[in-house]
Amino acid sequence: MTDINNLLDSFQDYTILIIGDVMIDSYIWGKVTRISPEAPVPVVTRNNSEYRLGGAANVVKNIQAMKATPILCSVIGHDEYGSLFKGLLKSNNLTDKGLIEDKSRITTAKTRIISGSQHLLRVDHEQTDYIRPDLENQLFSRIRDIIRSNPVHAIIFQDYDKGIITPHLIDEISSLANKHGIHTLVDPKKRNFLLYHDVTLFKPNLKELAEGLNLVDIDKEDTETLYDAARSIHEERNIQYVMVTLAEKGILISHNNHYHVVPAEIRDIADVSGAGDTVISMAALCLAAGLSPRQTTYLSNLAGGLVCEKVGVVPVTPEMLLKFNIDFTGL
Repeated sequence: MTDINNLLDSFQDYTILIIGDVMIDSYIWGKVTRISPEAPVPVVTRNNSEYRLGGAANVVKNIQAMKATPILCSVIGHDEYGSLFKGLLKSNNLTDKGLIEDKSRITTAKTRIISGSQHLLRVDHEQTDYIRPDLENQLFSRIRDIIRSNPVHAIIFQDYDKGIITPHLIDEISSLANKHGIHTLVDPKKRNFLLYHDVTLFKPNLKELAEGLNLVDIDKEDTETLYDAARSIHEERNIQYVMVTLAEKGILISHNNHYHVVPAEIRDIADVSGAGDTVISMAALCLAAGLSPRQTTYLSNLAGGLVCEKVGVVPVTPEMLLKFNIDFTGL
C-alpha cells in the first residue's frame, strides 16, 4: 500500500487489543505569581483543571483517533479514580468490556501542574505490585473471550510497570496471539523487559534498552552498538522487529539481519508526554495494514514527532498526517 489516503481509510477496518496499565492523567493549569514564603517553591494560581485517560488508555485514544476500533483490557480499583476512569471511557465512546474492577487495588493517577507551557510538578497515586493470580486468570479469560468473538488484528502490551502485565500473562497471551495469527507489539519497561518473547515488534526507548540489557554509556548515535543490542533481542527471544526510539535522533528499526534509522524532523518541542504511546499505536495499525518495517517506522516516527508539538498527552489524527507530503517511494 503506497497511497496515504487509502492507508488511513483502511485503519477503520481494524480492531486493536490494548493490554496494560491504565491511569488517570490529571492536569492543573495556572499562573505562577510569586514564590511561597513557606519554602522556595513557586505559588501557582489555579485557572483550570482536567482529567484525561492515561497510560495504556492513551494508546486506546490514539487508536480511536485514527478511526480504528480499540478494546482496552486492564484492571482498575473500585475507587473514586476507577469510577472517573469508567466515566471517561463512556464519554469518549469507548467500551469497558475488557476492564476488571478490584477492591484490593487502587487506580493509578498522575497529576501534572502546568504554568503556561512549563511543566512544574507531577504527583503520582499508584500501586505497582503484580496483580493476584485470580485476577490474572480473570483478565486472561476476558482477553481470550474477546479474541474469540472479535476479529482482532493486533495486540499491544502497553507496560508501565504498574503490575497489570505479569510474566504468566505475557506467556499466555503471546501463545494465544500466535495461535490466532495476531500481530503482537510491546512497549516495555524494566521489570518485564527480558520476559517478552515470540512477539512481532518490541519497542523500547534508549533508556529502556540500556536498563533492560544492562548496557553502560550507550549513545543514541552509535547505531552499530544499538543494532548489536537489537540483534541479541531477536536471537534470544524470537522477536521479529526491534524498534528503538531515539528522541531527537529518530527511530532505529531492526529486522532480517538489517537495520535502518529514520531521522526525526526538526520540530518546536513543547511536551514529549505520550509520544511513545503514539509511536506504538501507529506501528500496530501499520502492521495490521501490511506495511513494511521501514514504512511502519516512517509513519510512526512522523506521528510521534507531531505529539511533541502539543502540551499534554494528545492523540494524532488522520487530518494531522495528511498535512504532510508523505511519500512511501523507496521505503
